[in-house]
Amino acid sequence: MEIFIERATTPSDDVRSLIAELEDNLAAEYPPEQRHGLAIDAIFQPHVQFFIARVDGAAVGCAGVALFADLAEVKRMYVRPAARGRGIADALLARIETVTRDAGLARLCLETGDRQIAALRVYGRAGFSRCGPFGAYAAMPPATIVTSVFFEKYLVSDTSPRG
Repeated sequence: MEIFIERATTPSDDVRSLIAELEDNLAAEYPPEQRHGLAIDAIFQPHVQFFIARVDGAAVGCAGVALFADLAEVKRMYVRPAARGRGIADALLARIETVTRDAGLARLCLETGDRQIAALRVYGRAGFSRCGPFGAYAAMPPATIVTSVFFEKYLVSDTSPRG
């Protein structure tokens, strides 16, 4: 099985379908004020790169990265249930880490929900550590982030000198 990661630059049918599935999943678990995902229009802004994972041509997952002055944030990470356990999330995260490093950023952060058990496992396995609210989340009312779990990972540049 070969996983192909491609950059999506427009809200294609595949993007819309994956984001709709993610939204349905999150809506079943969290009230609207506790969901912090980017809207489709916000995904395709200059500071965000968004990717689709494909296996045998079929869209099986997606993830984006928002690039800010001091950190990058994983956004809209989702792998279809039938495709889980096949390394797709790892491949998407690897691409996001590369984009983050290429942008000259060392800190990659994310917010997920406390009921997203598979996601919590993926991020822990990928070397992320829990942290406090960052960026805009730090200014949100506590009730809006009560189910949020925050993670960060410090990336080492591949071109840094080694001793």
